[in-house]
Amino acid sequence: MKRALLALAISLATGASALAQQDVADFYRGKTLRIVVGVGVGSGYDVNARAVARHLAAHIPGNPTVIVQNQPGAGSVTMANALFNNGPFDGTVIGVPFNGLPTAPLLQPGGVRFDPVKLLWLGSSNRETQITYLWHTAPVEKFEDIRNTQIVVGAQAPGTTQYDYPMLVNALFGFKFKVITGYESTPKIHLAMESGEVQGNAASNWTTLRALSPQWIAEKKVKVLAQWALRKHPDLQQVPMALDLAKADAERQAMLLMLARLEYGRPFFLPPGVPAERVEALRRAFDATMKDKDFTAEAAKLNLDVDPLTGEQVAALVEQVSRTAPETAARVRAALEAK
Repeated sequence: MKRALLALAISLATGASALAQQDVADFYRGKTLRIVVGVGVGSGYDVNARAVARHLAAHIPGNPTVIVQNQPGAGSVTMANALFNNGPFDGTVIGVPFNGLPTAPLLQPGGVRFDPVKLLWLGSSNRETQITYLWHTAPVEKFEDIRNTQIVVGAQAPGTTQYDYPMLVNALFGFKFKVITGYESTPKIHLAMESGEVQGNAASNWTTLRALSPQWIAEKKVKVLAQWALRKHPDLQQVPMALDLAKADAERQAMLLMLARLEYGRPFFLPPGVPAERVEALRRAFDATMKDKDFTAEAAKLNLDVDPLTGEQVAALVEQVSRTAPETAARVRAALEAK
């Protein structure tokens, strides 16, 4: 009797799962799914999102058409505010933000109209290592030289690592970064480096530099002075870690809050309210895309690393960040507000 009941339960569960998948396929068939990147065209986030978009549809039941749009502004907060409050909430739009977005309510509360814990995270395509890299003519040779010599760096906006990381080490360790904001994308910062308008980029992804300007590495046009990560990147074993600047526990906690975003380095999310079966289908489609041989081959060609997290893993990390001690968040927020 027990075996019969167990078999019946399994049969019912399997049938319900199949029906749910069919419902998802019926919904997405003939639809267009938009991926909205909260960063400018040509940036590392944009290149990565477009690579994912080219392969994602094949793994979504119903195989919708997937397109990519860009809505940069305020470190992706503009895009996140719009999707969180205005939707659509049916699973036809995916947001791709700067990885600092989950810390925005802690560090930029004034302009935030979303709750990162309530966003439905689909996954992240890579854990990231960020680097400080300067044009070869910059008058410093070591990261700690910037304690004594002012270096002008370009950034897109507060909320991006390009702004947040140098401002933090200025406040905590007496560095002399001068951060110029307003650049639309990392390629625009690279043009400014070539023209002498700025001397470098204080923090962008190692994969972004490799993808956008690999010739700079080969020709030694830039100096990589530091890496921002919780562990050293295999390519950068001789490059010092910014985290090692922290000697006191309070300093280390502040740095760890800022570095946490790199664990979910290339995140994707849905706005709240999307039906659970569509969330599940899109999460599993994202996971399958990360293992898709055509996707990984294209990523390799584009110099994009693939080291994914599931949506559930990203959601757990975002929840953990949301529980940051108030005094740590206050200390970091004060550093970012310094002029």
